[in-house]
Amino acid sequence: MTRSITPLRAALAASALALALPWTPAVAQQKFVTIGTGGVTGVYYAAGGAICRLVNKDRAKHGIRCSVESTGGSVFNVNTIKSGELDLGFAQSDVQFNALKGVGAFKDAGPWTDERAVFSVHPEPFTVLARKEANVKSFNDFKGKRFNVGNPGSGTRASMEELLAAMNWKLTDFSLASELKADEHGPALCDGKIDGFFYGVGHPSANIQDPTTSCGAKLVSLTGPAVDKLVAERPYYAKVTIPAALYPNNPEATNTYGVLATVVSSSKVPTETVYQVVKAVFDNFEEFKKLHPALANLKPENMIKDGLSAPLHDGALKYYKEKGWIK
Repeated sequence: MTRSITPLRAALAASALALALPWTPAVAQQKFVTIGTGGVTGVYYAAGGAICRLVNKDRAKHGIRCSVESTGGSVFNVNTIKSGELDLGFAQSDVQFNALKGVGAFKDAGPWTDERAVFSVHPEPFTVLARKEANVKSFNDFKGKRFNVGNPGSGTRASMEELLAAMNWKLTDFSLASELKADEHGPALCDGKIDGFFYGVGHPSANIQDPTTSCGAKLVSLTGPAVDKLVAERPYYAKVTIPAALYPNNPEATNTYGVLATVVSSSKVPTETVYQVVKAVFDNFEEFKKLHPALANLKPENMIKDGLSAPLHDGALKYYKEKGWIK
């Protein structure tokens, strides 16, 4: 008996044929990698975009499509990678350390043993800006003045409190300890509402450019025994110099200390995925450095060790060994 072919059966046959076509497996193998960054005006977002641009350039070869996500920054990125919603993300070196050890903002969560380092990027110096009329020559001159210490829960605020403790200062040593967010402190300085602020940021930054241009704000060095002690005791801090004449009305170099921006992942993210991201950056390194001014002075030999407290991801380690950078 001959079985008639119904429209439904014909559709099913067509579907089966389509599933058997050779292009389908290639589509199925398309992998997606998402990098958590920060606010869209910040360096993290731009650096993440630079990484994805280089990864996507060779998408036809490795089948990985890279995209960036604007996020709340370091702590958010770490928690979201941990939950499996992001593959990689930017985090300050102190946040990377604290997540690994389960201290600071991660005290309740406990140590994150699956955290893996990929590489470090640009320095994020702690930057102190003073109102031109405040007549501030050193950080000690802010005692009794109106100072923005950063909003509660921010990395800037946590670092500020660590510095004050090392100096044996309290918030009450300022006549006003304001808690403005990063996008509010520049206008407040130029409007004469505060005399200075403290901010951890990669340079050059529009956040510093605006007040130095519009009201002649002055960069103030952060040096002395308290800073020396912090840098000596904490592996995620390093001394940094903000170059002379980087900003208007600031012809001298500014000595300070800070953290490094780092890229982190999880041991649960496949080796090949992280390998291809690292390969895209370092195989196109000169191009990478040109994609944002904050990346211009990077050196691979520093990026694979400085500011990294978590173990290297297997994918990163594979590439660094291939290059002979790590034995």
